[in-house]
Amino acid sequence: VDELNSEIGVLMTETIPEAIADELKALFLQVQHDLFDLGGELCIPNYKLLNPDHVAQLDIWLEKYNQQLPPLTEFILPGGTRAAAQAHVCRTVCRRAERSIVRLGWAEPLYDSPRQYVNRLSDLLLAAARYVNHKEKKREVIWSREKYLK
Repeated sequence: VDELNSEIGVLMTETIPEAIADELKALFLQVQHDLFDLGGELCIPNYKLLNPDHVAQLDIWLEKYNQQLPPLTEFILPGGTRAAAQAHVCRTVCRRAERSIVRLGWAEPLYDSPRQYVNRLSDLLLAAARYVNHKEKKREVIWSREKYLK
């Protein structure tokens, strides 16, 4: 979770299209605060800082950005702008954090919100990467298995 927070900090230093920069940076600053709380919650048994409202906020942002993007019908490869590529790095670190939280939940009792939060956050990071590329008019590269089987 600390690594994810740091990677999001790197994302916020990247060049993001001016029209959306303030909005995305404010969003990810809130996420960084939430991740700091999440780290505390994971370290202290029976400590609760994140709640369903935090998860619901991610869902609101996710819906907002997905509505402005073409539907995703294929897998895409990370890339495009540096900011979008960094958002993809954040997404992969987030997915790893999610797997670690699931494993921790096997050994320790956890509330649902931490796992749900990082799950939705990884979706939001994908949407953010796509949104940045969309605003920069960068085409997404579709993954094609058949292309490499020949």
